[in-house]
Amino acid sequence: MAGCTLWFTGLSGAGKSTISGLVEEELRRRGAKVELLDGDVIRDHLSKGLGFSKEDRDTNIERIAFVCALLTRNDVIAIAAAISPYRAGRNLARETIGSFIEVFVDCPLDICVERDTKGLYKKALAGEITNFTGVSDPYEEPQAPELTINTDQESAQESAAKVVRRLEELGYIEPLAADDVYSEDEKAELAKRLADLGYM
Repeated sequence: MAGCTLWFTGLSGAGKSTISGLVEEELRRRGAKVELLDGDVIRDHLSKGLGFSKEDRDTNIERIAFVCALLTRNDVIAIAAAISPYRAGRNLARETIGSFIEVFVDCPLDICVERDTKGLYKKALAGEITNFTGVSDPYEEPQAPELTINTDQESAQESAAKVVRRLEELGYIEPLAADDVYSEDEKAELAKRLADLGYM
């Protein structure tokens, strides 16, 4: 399998971490070499000490892109899940990495606010947090992403399946053979149902 970077971008609460985690699980199940770089984890380690000014955000994205480029060229599928609000930063990441698949995790702001378990949007809307993407700082939507998933219209599992399917279409992973689509238990259940219906 060739290396590449799956770059998930979208507002806080759009579903980037959840979906990227499901994609990671499926790729590992298929035997791929995978590394997940989640935005919050990166902030705690690789980018510890950086704030949320435009300059610091750009530096954060540059660091993530550097790591992804190293992984990609060593035949690893790197998964980056970071807000990455500015097009220029994402374009630089694309140029740095090369094999770059931008996944726009699209979700209306009001839905993201509803999902906000940490209460960050509430604080941002009250002016307690500055430079908050979507509230007091802009989010520049991708203009031509390789894939857009609408997480207000489908489940996380459906979104993850679309991402994996796009990787298949682009040739980074092999499509599953028919025998690999179902587990042994699922095959037995399917056979029973078909038999009950008189097809077997």
